[in-house]
Amino acid sequence: MTTEACSRQPINRGRVIILCGVSGSGKSTVGQALAKRLGWHFIEGDSFHPHTNIAKMQRNEPLNDSDREPWLYRLRDEIKNCLAQENQTVLACSALKARYRAILCLDCRVNFVFLIGKHDLLRQRLTQRAQHFMGPDLLNSQLDTLELPQHGLIVDINQPVPVIVELIVSWLASKKNGCQRPG
Repeated sequence: MTTEACSRQPINRGRVIILCGVSGSGKSTVGQALAKRLGWHFIEGDSFHPHTNIAKMQRNEPLNDSDREPWLYRLRDEIKNCLAQENQTVLACSALKARYRAILCLDCRVNFVFLIGKHDLLRQRLTQRAQHFMGPDLLNSQLDTLELPQHGLIVDINQPVPVIVELIVSWLASKKNGCQRPG
C-alpha cells in the first residue's frame, strides 16, 4: 500500500498495534497496560495457538515455521475482523521474523512495536513467571529466530511499564495513521 493511499484512510477506521518480542519481553503486560491507557481492546496472541503448539512448547521443543503458520493465519483473520469492525486493538504476538509480520500486516492500520531486552533480564522474567507454557529453556531458540524489524518502534524493556506505555502512545500520536512496512 502506498503512503498516499494510507493517508486517505480515516484514522477512526480501526487500528491494530502488535506488540512483538521474545517470550518474557512483556508483550502481555505492556499490551494490557497500553490497551487500558488507550481505551482499546486487548488480544492475547498465545490464546490462538493450536493445542499441538502449546504441547510442543511445554515439552521444551521450539516451534518451527510450519508450526507457527496456522497460528499466524488465525491471528491474521482476527486482525482482519478487528479492522472490519473498526475496532482499535492491541495484540500481543511474538512475530519474531519479518515473514511472520508480513502475514499480519494487512494494511497501514496495523503497526508494530518491538520489545527487546538483554538475555539475563529475559531469562530472569521467564524463570519467575508461573503457569505459562513457554519455559526459559526455549529463550535461546527464540533469540536465534528473532529478526529485528527495519520499521516500527523498538523499545528497551529495562524500564517501568508506564514509561514504555507512554513511549508507545507518543510514537502512535506522531504516526497518526501513516504507513509502515512490516519488516
